[in-house]
Amino acid sequence: MTVVRPLGDLFLRLLNMLVIPIIVFTLLTGIRQLSPAKLGKIGGTTVGLYAITTTIAGGIGLVVANVLQPGRGLDLVGGEAQSQAPPSLMDVILGIVPSNPVSALADGNLLATVFFVIVFGIALTYVRDQQEQLAEGVDSVFEAFEIGTEAMFVVVRGVLEFGVLGVFALMASGIGAEGIGVFSSLGELVLAVAIAIVIHIVFTYLVFLMWLIADVSPIAFLSGAKDAMVTAFATRSSSGTLPVTMRNADEDLRISERVYSFTLPVGATANMDGAAIRQAITVMFAANVVGQPLALTEQAFVLIVAVLVSIGTAGVPGAGIVMLTVILTQVGLPLAVVGFVAGVDPILGRVATMNNVTGDLAVSTVVGKWNDELDLQSGVWSRDTWKATNLVPSGD
Repeated sequence: MTVVRPLGDLFLRLLNMLVIPIIVFTLLTGIRQLSPAKLGKIGGTTVGLYAITTTIAGGIGLVVANVLQPGRGLDLVGGEAQSQAPPSLMDVILGIVPSNPVSALADGNLLATVFFVIVFGIALTYVRDQQEQLAEGVDSVFEAFEIGTEAMFVVVRGVLEFGVLGVFALMASGIGAEGIGVFSSLGELVLAVAIAIVIHIVFTYLVFLMWLIADVSPIAFLSGAKDAMVTAFATRSSSGTLPVTMRNADEDLRISERVYSFTLPVGATANMDGAAIRQAITVMFAANVVGQPLALTEQAFVLIVAVLVSIGTAGVPGAGIVMLTVILTQVGLPLAVVGFVAGVDPILGRVATMNNVTGDLAVSTVVGKWNDELDLQSGVWSRDTWKATNLVPSGD
């Protein structure tokens, strides 16, 4: 079966081709919603909470991966790592700022590219809001990037269609060389991601955000978010789930439209806690299968990249595979791992998307509570609702 390997290599090259364009287009499209005019109390709180929860998610992923060590014992043929001595933490931080943005784009330097795109995008929104005579031109620029984003999604769908053959070739050649032991390693990967996501939902969303911060019932929140969670699990698309998420926010969680009309679209684009978890764990998985565990500084680098990449991850099925290619390239790990992971990507994508949507609603609930835009006398928060669903004894 190793003779079909070239089909898999072609799939990996196609994924590499998409990396920089899709990050530039999707980031600029998402930043359009984060204008300085909107970044007031609600906007600043929302973006800050999303950044915090995504960082926590990536950290949880790394901790779980270090404890469970998925992929250890599997020796991937042809999967030699390319990383050199681990960079210092200061080098990682300084490396975020590009000395030449064009070179960063050409060299595929992800952190530097993301930094420049974010700064440039925010500058565009500032020009649009401060100089009315240029507002129409700036909107035209953003619209052009939105068109580019849609075009890239078309290309991604085409690549993923070929991915049926590409993933088959990568897995078949890998199994032909390694034997059926790869299946147990993939099971370890799925288990690690699932455990990390459960930990994140329970402790970050339910205990920390709902119980400690918002001072509301975590069980009530789950009741109000369940439709969006199920839909996200079924569709693997945060963007596709957005109508259901908005309905839950409005009718069940009773969050003001003034809040959720901003927090949820931004969350569907930029809040990818599940993506941060799965990418962090998968990179550790890749390091284990090539027999090169990552040092602490390298893991810190992985955390930074995973958080930034998750922000740029499109809320559509299959985008996580493209983003995984980015991170593996950045840390010098072999792209051959992508072929194995793609075989279980539908499972990873479902649980990660469910996590993303849950996080969108959790942050929206906190922002609504902090801004007196949460109606705690109706929806899932009301006592009548709990009696009707038998979640609270009728005599209590």
